[in-house]
Amino acid sequence: MEKRLIWDIPTRLFHWLLVACIVAQYLTAEVFDAIDWHFKIGYFTLGLILFRLCWGFIGTTYAKFSQFVTGPGKVIAYAKTLGNKHSEEHAGHNPMGGWMVIALLLLVALQGISGLFITDDIVNNGPYYDAVSEATRDIMNAIHHTAFNVLLAAIVLHVGAVVFYARFKQQLLVPAMLHGKKSTNAPGISSSRLVLAAILALVVIALMYWVIEVLPPEPVVEEFFY
Repeated sequence: MEKRLIWDIPTRLFHWLLVACIVAQYLTAEVFDAIDWHFKIGYFTLGLILFRLCWGFIGTTYAKFSQFVTGPGKVIAYAKTLGNKHSEEHAGHNPMGGWMVIALLLLVALQGISGLFITDDIVNNGPYYDAVSEATRDIMNAIHHTAFNVLLAAIVLHVGAVVFYARFKQQLLVPAMLHGKKSTNAPGISSSRLVLAAILALVVIALMYWVIEVLPPEPVVEEFFY
């Protein structure tokens, strides 16, 4: 087997930027009480998720959902090989890992979307806080905090799986997400399609600006009478 390029640059950048954003979101909310930054990083994170969802349809071979999202039959068949140290390594995501990617994307998206409707009860409101009822705000607030706990559990499971593959199966997943290459008999990709990725990034930035800055209703200004 020879080393071939599997993970394109946009996919790798997305992965590590998402890791950085999740860490930053935790720190700004739980450690430093920097809620203004928490909101801003949340908008950036939501843009990342939107980019990855689009890249899952127009990106390179192994970044596409059609390549790694499989049916339950293939997931079960793959699960039966977990105890085999010498099972063949997949060029891209394996059937179980593919569904973990989907779960993480959905959980982070749920965090970001729910954050658009909530407040820190001090200064910062999500851009759509004034667009919904108080009952909806309460629901979004509950979703935001509950989804984060579920997300943390999913991250622990994901990291545990990476360690399991490294120690038990001798399959190093992290280096491949750094340099993009894997030792495989499967065909690699010829390029990272950086021009297409740059165009998509500009479209996502414009869309996020419209969603965050243009589309939301004007905040309600409370009047005080003395």
